[in-house]
Amino acid sequence: MGAETAKRARNISVEGRRTSASAEGKTATAQPGPGELVWRGRLRALVESGRFQYAIIGVIVANSIVIGLQTSPSILASYGGLLDILDKIALGIFIVEIGLKIATYRIGYFRSGWNLFDFTIVAVALVPGGQGLTVLRTMRILRVLRLLSAIPTMRLVVQGLFAAIPSMGSVLALLGLVFYIFAVMATKLFGAQFPEWFANIGASSYTLFQIMTLESWSMGIVRPVMEVFPHAWLFFVPFILLTSFAVLNLFIAIIVNSMNEVSEEGMERELDALSALRLEVRMLREELAAENGRPKPGAAE
Repeated sequence: MGAETAKRARNISVEGRRTSASAEGKTATAQPGPGELVWRGRLRALVESGRFQYAIIGVIVANSIVIGLQTSPSILASYGGLLDILDKIALGIFIVEIGLKIATYRIGYFRSGWNLFDFTIVAVALVPGGQGLTVLRTMRILRVLRLLSAIPTMRLVVQGLFAAIPSMGSVLALLGLVFYIFAVMATKLFGAQFPEWFANIGASSYTLFQIMTLESWSMGIVRPVMEVFPHAWLFFVPFILLTSFAVLNLFIAIIVNSMNEVSEEGMERELDALSALRLEVRMLREELAAENGRPKPGAAE
């Protein structure tokens, strides 16, 4: 029994060492080597540099202009070959850009919505042209939307618009209520004499929407109605004041307020990051001061 127990213990010990060695091997394999860290660091510095970003933005703008020129038959007849070459060069630059970013960030590249958007647009541009796929290939013009992430003021506007969406629900509900009330009233008041404009709630709502946009509202709709109903202006003028001025100004106020909130949040994050950086620098200075003041090992006291 003693011999069997000792043998079993030795087997367990051997298996434990093998498992430990295997785990260490996997860990060593998972961790990148010094050389890989160096070239990945250089790639990261390259793709995140300001010159690289500005160069890509310049290529995006130039490629957008080229695609726009390709819509002109006269220019396409004279310089079609040159435009195709420039388009292919721009597409090649986009492919190299995405390749460098994937090599730098690995799987982290696909965690960004803008990166997924760029990857999709470039992949669509690589689809062979055909009768049903030409429209897909022209979608590469959408890459110009990357300018939104590159220009801080435009990025602030987009963030403000998205932040204002929840608050716009109440304004939209108010606008819908106003439209419903005035559509019912317009149908009852003017539907019999002007069925082409106010036959039912749907037709009245569409007519009122045209009036709200101030598109031919006076000579096209209101004045013909006033020829039959002279006091119809008492109905249309308050509607225009409520919708075209009051409600739409509420939309503008909500968007501006959201932009201010986004700007303040961004400034707070920058201040927090700066405070954290200052704290880290101070701690490093304290550690360096402690290291310099500490006596060296083996030094005579």
